Amino acid sequence: MNDDRGRDTMPRILADNPNAYVYRNRAEMGISAATMAAQKIAGLLTQQPFVNIIFAAAPSQNEFLLALIKNETIDWQRVNAFHMDEYIGLPPNDARTFASFLKEKIFDRLPFHTVNYINGNAADVAIECERYAALLNEYPTDIVCMGIGENGHIAFNDPPVANFDDPQPVKAVTLDAECRQQQVNDKCFDTLDEVPTHAITLTVPTLMAGKYIYCMVPGEKKAKAVYNTLRAEINENCPATILRRHANTILFFDEDSAQLL
Repeated sequence: MNDDRGRDTMPRILADNPNAYVYRNRAEMGISAATMAAQKIAGLLTQQPFVNIIFAAAPSQNEFLLALIKNETIDWQRVNAFHMDEYIGLPPNDARTFASFLKEKIFDRLPFHTVNYINGNAADVAIECERYAALLNEYPTDIVCMGIGENGHIAFNDPPVANFDDPQPVKAVTLDAECRQQQVNDKCFDTLDEVPTHAITLTVPTLMAGKYIYCMVPGEKKAKAVYNTLRAEINENCPATILRRHANTILFFDEDSAQLL
């Protein structure tokens, strides 16, 4: 374990939500979130042969993923990795796919037992959704590592398509305008026209089925979404509000994302 992981990051715990932590900056947030997640992974591996983890692909996860891959307490050869969403139609070798992001940030940097990708170029999207749903059913999710979108989405469950009682485990969706603009704001695409209009996503019930959720949400552009997540009525207008119904969710913010709380 790196020395800087042991330093006192002095989080501020929100009085009305003891599972929400606020850090001075993104780096401290990422280190603390990775330390907590690693402890949970290592603990689960003492109780079961494998741990199944779903990862989000977004710049908000950079600090968390960087700290996590440096952790030396985990037997990654006993971890099965999944990701939670993927654009439809980008070329397979396009660096902007979520598969490419995760390969670079974590999947190619650790010796996972298996890495399971969503194919955004499948000839039949419905069959691909069924295939990935079957995988998740075969390997029930232990941990979800995720973020929250500027519009309050979790994975690609934007307000217009989010369904807290979704009958589909994995589905194809149309991305709303705010979600697509976020991809430009995050500098993942140069212009809005370049951002795909459709994607495959794990649905809300699938994410909520994870036993433990670690949610990292830094940056001032997320401040409204963070406020709504913790203060708004729990409904699909802000899909992330559903996290308040999950007993084992821990939320990690920096001062910028928590500024409205």
